[in-house]
Amino acid sequence: MTTSTLGLDARLSGDESAELRELRRAIHGDPELRFDEHRTGERLRAFLDGIGELRPGVAGTGLVWTLRGDQPGPSILVRADMDAYPVTEESGAPFASRTPGVSHACGHDVHMTVAAGLARRIAAGGLPRGTLTVLFQPAEEIPFGQPSGARAVLDSGALAERYDAVLGLHCWPELEVGSIGIDGEIAMAAKDAFRVEFDGEAAHVAMPTGGRDALVALSAFVLQFYAVVPRRRDASEPVALNIGTASAGNSQSQLPPASVLTGTIRTHHRATRDRIVAAVDALAEGVAVAHGVGAHVTWSDAMPAVQNAPELVARASAALGPIAVTEGLGLPMASEDFALLDALGPGLYLKLGVSGDETRHALHSPRFAPDERAIDVGVDALETIIRDLLEDER
Repeated sequence: MTTSTLGLDARLSGDESAELRELRRAIHGDPELRFDEHRTGERLRAFLDGIGELRPGVAGTGLVWTLRGDQPGPSILVRADMDAYPVTEESGAPFASRTPGVSHACGHDVHMTVAAGLARRIAAGGLPRGTLTVLFQPAEEIPFGQPSGARAVLDSGALAERYDAVLGLHCWPELEVGSIGIDGEIAMAAKDAFRVEFDGEAAHVAMPTGGRDALVALSAFVLQFYAVVPRRRDASEPVALNIGTASAGNSQSQLPPASVLTGTIRTHHRATRDRIVAAVDALAEGVAVAHGVGAHVTWSDAMPAVQNAPELVARASAALGPIAVTEGLGLPMASEDFALLDALGPGLYLKLGVSGDETRHALHSPRFAPDERAIDVGVDALETIIRDLLEDER
């Protein structure tokens, strides 16, 4: 098993590091939303041209890059997500998004750059045994009721049926640049999204008894959601709840005949998830009865938790040495469709420290600005883990 003292003292050459920053900034300034990552894919194709095997057009805009070693050995998959996020950037960077309403506020530009740099690094250093596959996956961000990019890739048949290790990473502003977070078990929470529609009857505000107000019903649901639903969990169970959108009506003088809201729950355990889902369903039904309206609840976008394989946690922690952060990471409540790739083999999802002196804004913030030194660290860390895993006799 190899050991490492990497970190900000990463092994990328000056030219290599500059080239990766140039790639990242080109992608960052021209962001594209889910399943529309055409120019992004072309940039990656050009960067990897002539190195290994490259299959474009996976799930529409994704790419699969493969390098085969000289001898049989472990098969390893690395995944990087491609899509940007629907928010206008306010970072002030000279290479900021040129597309209003769209930016890489979740760091996927960094993820792609790390994966592309890794591919070049491994190819340049040689792969004596085994197989390395890098998946550039579209559409990780999933609006309500929309398909998962990971699911689309799996359905495409572009990947092997089984890998010895499935690796991924995500920018993590809670960690300092130069560090890599490794969760001992659950790296990302399970997710369920819901939509609640209330059906009432329109009426003039001067004659409210002739109608049934769907907006008042929605308001009651929102207030009771945060009071009632948390009581369906034990205090020791990690749960995150949110109602993120709400809409109703088109006139100030009318009782709205319909209203709709969407929200999400994040959990770690199946039993907890089932209780929370049941509580949401029961709350919608109760509010409907109390306000004389109809209610319809739709559940969508179910995503299991991302679970790190214990053996990969141990190997990576030892290989990365002092830059590996295994304590104090908190309870992970974000979700990721990387979880679906668990069907392909044991997984390890790393958290790439990206916070420097002036880059401490949260993911999805319009001011999110990761420290670019994290790119070098990410490439070095993944290469260290992969070469350690390739030492196994299979």
